[in-house]
Amino acid sequence: LCLQVPELEKATVRIRQPERVQGIIRSLREQGVAKLQVISDFDMTLSRFGCNGRRCPTSHNILDTSRVISEDGKKKLKDLLHYYYPIEIDPNRTLEEKQPLMVEWWTKAHELLVQQKIHKGDIAQIVRESEAMLRYGHRDFFDQLHKNNVPLFIFSAGVGDVLEEIIRQAKVFYSNVNVVSNYMDFNDDGVLTHFKGPLIHTYNKNNTVLQGTEYFQQLSTRTSIILLGDSMGDLTMADGVPSVKNILKIGFLNDKVEERRGKYLDSYDIVLESDETLDVVNGILRYILTE
Repeated sequence: LCLQVPELEKATVRIRQPERVQGIIRSLREQGVAKLQVISDFDMTLSRFGCNGRRCPTSHNILDTSRVISEDGKKKLKDLLHYYYPIEIDPNRTLEEKQPLMVEWWTKAHELLVQQKIHKGDIAQIVRESEAMLRYGHRDFFDQLHKNNVPLFIFSAGVGDVLEEIIRQAKVFYSNVNVVSNYMDFNDDGVLTHFKGPLIHTYNKNNTVLQGTEYFQQLSTRTSIILLGDSMGDLTMADGVPSVKNILKIGFLNDKVEERRGKYLDSYDIVLESDETLDVVNGILRYILTE
C-alpha cells in the first residue's frame, strides 16, 4: 500500500495493525467517491497544535485571549482552564465522572464570554489578529473533497463562529463543508447574549447531540468514513451515521506522545505523532479519489 500511498512511510506514522488498515483503505477505494464522507474535529486536528515551539490557539483560546476580553475576564477563563483541563485529560477518571464536569466548564466559560458583550463585527478582526493556523496541506485537503463532492462534516466543541471565520479567511469554506459546534447568539445590535444549544464539549461528540439533525440522514448512502480527531472524545463522532460499512480512524497525537501512544494506538487505526501536516490524510484521499 505504501507504493500507492507513499505518505504512510513518514516517520510520524504509527499503525498497530497494518494489514487491517490496508484492507480498510482498499475498501474505501473500491466503494468509490459516491460512498465517502469525512468527519473531522477542528481544534488541533484541522488546525495546528504548534508552530516554532509555541502552542497555536484553539477557537476558544482565540476569543479568551483577544482584546475584546477584559483582564478580569481573561484571568477567570484561565482559572477555569487550569482547574478543568487536568480533569479532561486525566486517564484515571471515567467518562461518567468527566461528563458533568465538562458541561460545568463549558457553561461557565460561555457565561463569562457573554458578560464581555462581544460584538459580532469584531470576530473577523480577532481571528485575523490571532495566531490560528490550519495544518500544512489544508488547501489540498479542502480542495480535493470539494472537487469530488465529498461531504466534510466538522464536529467541534470549540466556538463555531470563530472556527468558521478561520476557514473563511483561509478561503476554503466550500459548499460541501458542514459545521456543528457551539454558536453564539447575538441581539439586534450585534452583541453576544448567549450561546445556542445544544452544548458540545469534548466528551459528547456523538449522536446524542446530533439526534434529529437531517445531515446524516441525507447522507445515508455515504457508508465509507474517514474520521479525523486528536482526542479520545473524537472517536464517537461517527456514531450518528446510520450505516457504516468502512471507517478509517486517523488520530493526531500532538502532545505527551510517549505517555499516550498506547492508548491512541488501541483506539485509532493510524496515529500521527507530532505531525503538523495533513500529508498522510491527503495521500490516502488521493489514492481513494483517483480513478
